[in-house]
Amino acid sequence: MSLYRLERTTALTAPTMLVAFDGWVDAGSAATTALEHLAGESPAIATFDADQIFDYRARRPPLEIVDGKLAELTWPDLVLRHVRIADRDLLVLVGSEPDYRWRALVEATLDLTRTLGVREWISLGAIPAAVPHTRPVPILGTESEPGLLRADVAAGPAGVLRVPSALVSALEFEVSRAGVPSVGYFAQVPHYISGPYPAASVALLETLGQHLRLRLPPGDLAEEAEQLRTRLDAAAAVEETTRTYVERLESMVDEERLPAGDDLIADIERFLRDRGGESSSQR
Repeated sequence: MSLYRLERTTALTAPTMLVAFDGWVDAGSAATTALEHLAGESPAIATFDADQIFDYRARRPPLEIVDGKLAELTWPDLVLRHVRIADRDLLVLVGSEPDYRWRALVEATLDLTRTLGVREWISLGAIPAAVPHTRPVPILGTESEPGLLRADVAAGPAGVLRVPSALVSALEFEVSRAGVPSVGYFAQVPHYISGPYPAASVALLETLGQHLRLRLPPGDLAEEAEQLRTRLDAAAAVEETTRTYVERLESMVDEERLPAGDDLIADIERFLRDRGGESSSQR
């Protein structure tokens, strides 16, 4: 039984597939927010079978109750949408990371890329990092072969990392093995932030626009980023511990130093423990 259903067929010219899922590599909901903003209400090209890929007990459908009456139940879905900007065809797959049948999903996605003639794959994600909110959002990159990344983003970090995979990365890996040029752009989100971080969404849209050589306006996300920046600055101004820590991160960024050493790791853990897991934005 197929995991997806084609909703419609349309003539596509060398489409690029853009993909982001929530969860493991979507700190601050940055990647999914960016692609949801880009996709909007664009028409669906394909719809995946939610009953086969989601665990409803782990991801319970939201239920709205109005004046004691069950009013609306929203089931999770995963839809591939078609966005055309200027002369570029973009296919946007964004939503909840599926719980089940990852290998079957990989095969289904590979089938979709062949059916729709996908010429390029771009993963978007976001990871928590020891970076300050007062500096531009850093972007890390992955690429299936040297020279594919753009927007002055370098592949990295250097060396070998062994981490639990996200589905978006598993898909990127297998699609690249199938011969589709593939890259990933991952925003670094200040680890002391909890909740949405629109500044990273704006940075990802800017980077994506530079890669595609398209203008991708951030819309309301830019204003939301400014408002959050103001609240974070205010919190740091009145709390010495936060201010001192942010200043230390700023100096590391300005000196182009990477976090290193057990002392810094211990400092980060102490900082998070002292704040009880709350972000500055919640103070």
